[in-house]
Amino acid sequence: MQVSTAAPSREEGIRLAEGAVTRRLAASGQVLGPVTSVFWHLGEQGTGEEWQVLLVTTADRYPDLERHLIGDHPWTNPQVTAVPLAAASTDYLAWVRRTVDGG
Repeated sequence: MQVSTAAPSREEGIRLAEGAVTRRLAASGQVLGPVTSVFWHLGEQGTGEEWQVLLVTTADRYPDLERHLIGDHPWTNPQVTAVPLAAASTDYLAWVRRTVDGG
């Protein structure tokens, strides 16, 4: 699965990715940005600069990763979404499984 969230700064994005990878909740993480987000917040439309955090994990580890991201995030209701990987190399998927399973 590819899991994404957003962070208010590059440093915060790296901290979230490092925490997930260190705990083996994700096999890898990438921090991209800055990106411009347009959103509704507290009844008003807003625009802001954010950093996108992409993580790769298994479906089995996703619930733990989601809990970690929500619990460790500086925002009270962060975006945490996941999509299954439609295709990936067999060796890459085996590496992801080994990594998050602790091997």
